Amino acid sequence: MSAGSSTRAVNAWYKSAIMKIPKPSRRTFLGSTAGAATIASQPAWPQKPAQAPAKPTLALEDFEPKSMLVVPQHPTPRAKYPVIDVHTHVSFVLGKRRTAGSPEMAKAFGQVDAIAGWMDTLNIRTMVNLTGGFGDLLKQNVRDLQERYKGRFFNCVEPAYDRFREPNFPQWQADEIARGKQAGAVGVKVLKTLGLYLRENVKTGPLVKVDDPRFDPMWDAAGQLNLPVFIHTSDPDAFFTPIDRFNERWEELGHHPDWSFYGKDFPSKAELLAARNRVIGRHPKTTFVGLHVANHPENLDEVSSWLDDFPNLHVETAARLGELGRQPGRARSFFEKYQDRIMFGTDAAPSEAGTPQQDLKPAMYQIYFRWLETLDEYFDYAPSSRPPQGRWRIYGIGLPDPILKKVYHDNAARLLHWGES
Repeated sequence: MSAGSSTRAVNAWYKSAIMKIPKPSRRTFLGSTAGAATIASQPAWPQKPAQAPAKPTLALEDFEPKSMLVVPQHPTPRAKYPVIDVHTHVSFVLGKRRTAGSPEMAKAFGQVDAIAGWMDTLNIRTMVNLTGGFGDLLKQNVRDLQERYKGRFFNCVEPAYDRFREPNFPQWQADEIARGKQAGAVGVKVLKTLGLYLRENVKTGPLVKVDDPRFDPMWDAAGQLNLPVFIHTSDPDAFFTPIDRFNERWEELGHHPDWSFYGKDFPSKAELLAARNRVIGRHPKTTFVGLHVANHPENLDEVSSWLDDFPNLHVETAARLGELGRQPGRARSFFEKYQDRIMFGTDAAPSEAGTPQQDLKPAMYQIYFRWLETLDEYFDYAPSSRPPQGRWRIYGIGLPDPILKKVYHDNAARLLHWGES
């Protein structure tokens, strides 16, 4: 091969190789030059890593997020049908120690006057004051509520636990229920005191069980007198678990640590409810109302089994929108199946500032109306800047009118024998 031929071959190979090298894109070129500039600008000596900006801090109790969801909203200022609230504590407005004609009583009656006024606006026909007391206190509540506001407020009689140690207590208590009805009581209210607070020496000694036979005469007397027993046994599931980061009511229990029944000598929630159910089964002629959805709205399948097992058991809705409203499909099915045995209740009482529970005000009732009457999604279950029970929101169940009428009014009227000749 001549020198010229060799030179031409080398040039051809070089051009071919150059054509095969990919051309850098503008983005690759800029990136590489920027990287080179960065490397070139770095000093030769080691540098301390840049300090990360401080993370923002916020106390959980100050966290008040506003939902970004845009969903249909149907505020419900007035109930569609007349309402009987079977679970209130209106007498707390009046207090236990009352001096007729005192400025304190004048102020209290002014508050009750205002309540009666907005009851008309909201279509609330009647409130049942469950904590009517017994003896003289019951007579005061009948006089100051039942007689002063005809048809608007009624009272229940309560057991006299301070007499529990007396030898004749079982029969005396049964007779006291009869005296309560004679004074004007429309039912019997049993607080969670029985099972969680009452002890053999009233305040000391072992806890008295819900199904203690010493109360059998009282349950029987209620049945014979046609007085329904409104019974509160146990509390939310979270109150029986450790107050730790897994407890969905951690904030609520932080405000009310005495509401926790975890540990010590308290029975389990399952034991308490089983004892209550034994009472219901043992007294089939007595009507029982399991307050707070029989105190197990966290498990409506279990409540359903109790309603199936005990024809003398009814339930009401008080203070459990937080559970019912998080399971709207299951809750609606529950209302459809047991529409003749569910009543409207709220647990309404004057509430503390800051962390109101079932505050005795129109705004609280209007949330119940919205939940029952609409299919609204993701709204607050309490009218407060911070949710009082847990950090969740609820969904409406939009009951049809026939069921709504029963829940709002007719079931309670039938149970309390109102409207009967």
